[in-house]
Amino acid sequence: MEKSETEIIQAALAGDQTAYREIYQLYEKAVRGRVGGYFKWKADIDDVTMETFQKAFAALGSFDTSREFRPWLLTIATRTALDHLSSIKREDQKKEGILQKAGEGAEGDADVTETTPEEDVIREELHARLMQYIEELPSLYKDVMIKYMIDELEYGEIARELDLELNTVRTRIRRGKQHLSEMMLRGEVE
Repeated sequence: MEKSETEIIQAALAGDQTAYREIYQLYEKAVRGRVGGYFKWKADIDDVTMETFQKAFAALGSFDTSREFRPWLLTIATRTALDHLSSIKREDQKKEGILQKAGEGAEGDADVTETTPEEDVIREELHARLMQYIEELPSLYKDVMIKYMIDELEYGEIARELDLELNTVRTRIRRGKQHLSEMMLRGEVE
């Protein structure tokens, strides 16, 4: 007899290691499908899928068993994908800064900060996808999120430019991220 989702989760909460494997087998394709829309490279999809399950298993004790497991897990997957995209962006910025400093010290060298056409296409695809989601945000959050996620301004700079209180900016960014996450979870923009 096949176990129900609730029984599998209860078994995992009780420490049954085979239940963790069953959860992974049940939901791996759904998680891969969710994060696959954010990344072009299989390695990124693999990393985010694994990290999603690690986070979910670590937080399994906080899961409300009266609710459905799949939406909870896919929310974790979406947020993990967004975190991964942010870390990729930060790494790229660090590398660009290092390369620019190295280029400044070497006279006559070719510009070492050039990107490959593939990197340009990936960056443009990610930017276009993010902009589609941001454009669907309520107007209250749209301007703040563009300045935060696209223009990469600090909270204080956003507050000055939009003539808002700093705490208002923080709140709108937090709520804007929540809206983005929910929209991406539901796949509202394609």
